[in-house]
Amino acid sequence: MPDHVEGMGTAEDPWILVTPPGSSEFDAWRDETADPPALRIRVGATTLAYRLRCIEDLHAMLVEHGDWIPLGNADEQKDAKPGTVEAWARSAENPVGGWYGLRKGYRGRFGNYVPPVLEHLGLAEVEHGPRNNRMRAR
Repeated sequence: MPDHVEGMGTAEDPWILVTPPGSSEFDAWRDETADPPALRIRVGATTLAYRLRCIEDLHAMLVEHGDWIPLGNADEQKDAKPGTVEAWARSAENPVGGWYGLRKGYRGRFGNYVPPVLEHLGLAEVEHGPRNNRMRAR
């Protein structure tokens, strides 16, 4: 994780974050004007969107879980490994009853892009190894 994160988390001045393995930089910002409000992620020319409430919901799940949980990371078209953050973000058992991703075809990769946001906000600790990273609540 970089020593500092640029940006204010708005569309005009997004956070500039790095994926857990450190392999890619991406922009993230809160879009409270969207319906529903969204956490927007821009990777190159691609923009993903997750329900903004994912930040609070994921933090609550991590607090309840109480220990490290694997991130997982899968495109929407691939199954998420059970017991991972990625699987939770798709589960009918989560607070929204399914996908946090809002853009069909781009609803996956939650475990790659949302954990760094929680880390930046001081809500979670995220591992930054080349593979098989985990997170836990702060």
